[in-house]
Amino acid sequence: MHSMRKVDKSSLGVFTMSRWRGLVWAVLALSFYVVGGLLIMGGLILIGILGTQDLWGWGEARGIGYMAFAIGIFLSVFGVMIMRIMRNRGVA
Repeated sequence: MHSMRKVDKSSLGVFTMSRWRGLVWAVLALSFYVVGGLLIMGGLILIGILGTQDLWGWGEARGIGYMAFAIGIFLSVFGVMIMRIMRNRGVA
């Protein structure tokens, strides 16, 4: 027999639109954080180890290292800010 009960979709594991949006923001924030950390480490390696060597005609390794370091710090801080805003607003 067919039951006339009301089915709660949240208990079935079906994501609502707001949960999908929260998941997308969480993945985006975590990826910014990880990519920023990798750029920071890569920039430090370029600055400290390679120094004045030329990188494939792009320029001196130290200059590219400073740029990677600065972009990495920005991305890491930006990722942490997204995580904190999501947590404070109860999105994730």
